[in-house]
Amino acid sequence: MAQQPAQSIIAELEDAVRDGTSAKRVQTLRRVTDLFLNDGDRLNDEQVKVFDDVLCLLITRVETRARAELSKRLAPLDYAPFEVIQHLAWDDDINVAGDVLTHSSRLGNEALFEIASTRGQEHLFAISARENLPEAVTDVIVNRGEDKVVHRLANNASARFSDAGYSNIVARAAGDDELVEILGLRLDLPAKLLRELLHRAKDAVRARLLAIAPPAVCDEIRKVLNDIAQEGIAAPRRNYGVAEELVRLMKQLNELDDVAVYKFAEAGKFDEVTVALALLNDMPIEMTERLMLGQRSDLILIPCRSARLNWPTVETILRKRPMPRRIDDATLAVAQRDYRRLSLETAQRTVRFWQLHNRIEKQPMAAG
Repeated sequence: MAQQPAQSIIAELEDAVRDGTSAKRVQTLRRVTDLFLNDGDRLNDEQVKVFDDVLCLLITRVETRARAELSKRLAPLDYAPFEVIQHLAWDDDINVAGDVLTHSSRLGNEALFEIASTRGQEHLFAISARENLPEAVTDVIVNRGEDKVVHRLANNASARFSDAGYSNIVARAAGDDELVEILGLRLDLPAKLLRELLHRAKDAVRARLLAIAPPAVCDEIRKVLNDIAQEGIAAPRRNYGVAEELVRLMKQLNELDDVAVYKFAEAGKFDEVTVALALLNDMPIEMTERLMLGQRSDLILIPCRSARLNWPTVETILRKRPMPRRIDDATLAVAQRDYRRLSLETAQRTVRFWQLHNRIEKQPMAAG
C-alpha cells in the first residue's frame, strides 16, 4: 500500500520532466515530497529508493527556491532519501545546502570532510553548527574557516577537536577577545591550552570569563590565573649580540635559509637559531626566545612553518634545543604529523596575530 502513491505519480513525473513548465515541475516535486513525508517512516529501503530516484530527477530541473524548500523539509528526517540529501548538500547555493549541512543525519563524515575541504565560507558556517562534528572535520574548519566560522565552531559544545585542532584554534585566539571568551568556557579545553589562552588574555577578558563561567569552569580558570600570577620573575634576557650580528649579516647576503638554520641547530648554536627564526618571521627576539625555551614544543612548529623550514631542520631543532628533558620519539612523531598538517597560511596568520598582540601588550596604558 505504501508504495502505490509513488507508482501512481510516475506518469505525471515523466510529463513534468519531459514537457512540463517550471511551475509544473515544482508542483510535482511538492506532491512527491508530500507523499514521502506522509509515508516515508513506514517504507522499506526499496520503496525509499523509488522516491529517491523520483526526487533526484526533479531537483536537477527546478529553481533554487524549490530546492531550498525541499532541503528544509527533508533535513530533519532520519529516513530522508540518501541520494537526494547528497545532491542538496553539495549544492553551490547555501540556501539549498545549509539546512542539510547543519541538520541531516543522512550525511556521513566523509561527505562532510570533502565539502568542508572544498566549499566556501557559507558552507563551512553551516557545517560548524552541526551536532557531534568529528575531529577530522573540525580540523579542516579551523584551518580554512574565517573568524565568523571559527567562532561558531568554538561555540558548538558537541564538536570534538584533535590536539592539533585545539592548538591551532587557541593560537588563532591571539588578539581575538571574543574567541578567547568562547574557548575559555569550553569544558573540554585541555588544561595546558587553557593556561596558554589565559596567559595571553587581557585583564578585562579574564574578568568577564570569571563573571560568566559556570562554577566548575570558574574554579579552573581561577586556579590557572593564580598559577600565572605566582610565576617567578622571568630570568634576565640572554645577550644575543654576537649571534644577532652574524645572522643579520647572513640575511643581508641572502644566506639565511633552511640549510643555514639546520647547520645552526645541528651544531647546537641555539642563540643563532633563535635569532634566525625571529628575523625570518619579523618577530621580536624575546618572543622567539620564549617559544624556544618554553615547555610547549608544538608552538615552535608555527614560526618554523611560517619561515618555510623543512621537517629535517625542524626535527633537529626539537631534538637538540636546550631543555632539561629531551623530546621523546612519540612526541616527535606527533609533531611531524602536525607539521605536515599545518598550512603555511595558517602559520603566517598566527605569527601575525602574535606580533599584533605583542605590540598591544607593550603599549602604555591609557589614563583612566
